[in-house]
Amino acid sequence: MENKQKYTHIIWDWNGTLFNDVEWCLSVLNTMLSKRGIKTVRDVREYRCVFQFPIIEYYKNVGFDLYAEPFEELAVEFIELYHSNNSGNCKLFPHTEDVLEAVRERGLTQAILSASKTNLLLSQINEFDIQSYFKEICGITDIYAKSKIDAGLDYIASNEISKALLIGDTVHDFEAANALDVDCLLIAAGHQNREKLLVCGVPVLDNITQVTEHLSVT
Repeated sequence: MENKQKYTHIIWDWNGTLFNDVEWCLSVLNTMLSKRGIKTVRDVREYRCVFQFPIIEYYKNVGFDLYAEPFEELAVEFIELYHSNNSGNCKLFPHTEDVLEAVRERGLTQAILSASKTNLLLSQINEFDIQSYFKEICGITDIYAKSKIDAGLDYIASNEISKALLIGDTVHDFEAANALDVDCLLIAAGHQNREKLLVCGVPVLDNITQVTEHLSVT
């Protein structure tokens, strides 16, 4: 029977899309800001307003002095704090595994594309025993989270993918989808708010549980 589904591949972002580390990232950020006597970010709502890619611009906007402390040093500090004790603080978003299973049952190939360093990304994913859902897990080679576009282009080219949907939670996911020449779906439950995501002009869902319904009507 001919496959009449619009997509053959789903490319998932990790942080803020499948993996709910939003409050933990806010906590780590405020630890770093407090240490330097810089005004902290009040709550998740404010955090979603200030978070952006590239991360260096985000650091500037929240008040870090990049002349006094190079971005590279701040990035190392953030990663060390982030991975110091987050296994008990961060979980998958509710019903994530149900959605992954539903997507698999539709016969779609799934992958993860993240701006996290690959070894750190794999260590997080392995905690949840969900590796079997994904054909590939694509991260980047350093901790500076500049962009995941190159990794995505390699994945698209090596698998000759033409009918893919990238699902993420930030404007950078939209930018990555454009660079990969694939469709994009955004979820306003992660690191950026709905107002920022709506500017992209693509569908924006409230949470991951709505993904299955969205696929059913596309």
